[in-house]
Amino acid sequence: MESKRSVILFIAMSLDGYITGPNEDLGFLSMVEKEGEDYGYSEFVKTVDTVIIGRKTYDKVVSIGHQYPQTVKEAYIITRSERPPVENFQYYRGSPKDLVAKLRSQEGKNIYCDGGAEIIHELLLHRLIDEVIVSVIPVLLGEGISLFKGGRPQQNMKLVTSKQFDTGLVQLHYKMDGK
Repeated sequence: MESKRSVILFIAMSLDGYITGPNEDLGFLSMVEKEGEDYGYSEFVKTVDTVIIGRKTYDKVVSIGHQYPQTVKEAYIITRSERPPVENFQYYRGSPKDLVAKLRSQEGKNIYCDGGAEIIHELLLHRLIDEVIVSVIPVLLGEGISLFKGGRPQQNMKLVTSKQFDTGLVQLHYKMDGK
């Protein structure tokens, strides 16, 4: 029997839909950095104990000094090549669809999808994302890596909350219709 673990995408993007600028630049994120403000991230991570992340995104996030919270007991880096685990991060070469099915068959908290675009696309293709929390940064990048790729089925969502911050960031929280 499957548990009630939800797969939740928690991510930031530019107003024109990019999760990175040209050359995978994440500099636009600093536009909304503010002392003492994490835009709900610390509260969000209390609800999850597992992370799914693409290998390129993991490498990029680690290169800028980001660390995952101690509440994450296991993390899966989706990759095409065999690699040894790094602490509680294990490299996973199988299908993201199979991984989500395995995780949902186990007890635990929610599952945090941290990108990248290829993993998000694969999960959406199979309707495996239950909630989307997207922080919209007030900038038009013009190019980069788009959050959402085409070629997947339409998926309707219901707005749970929208929050506006004094930095200009707007955070939208949706649940997939029927979930």
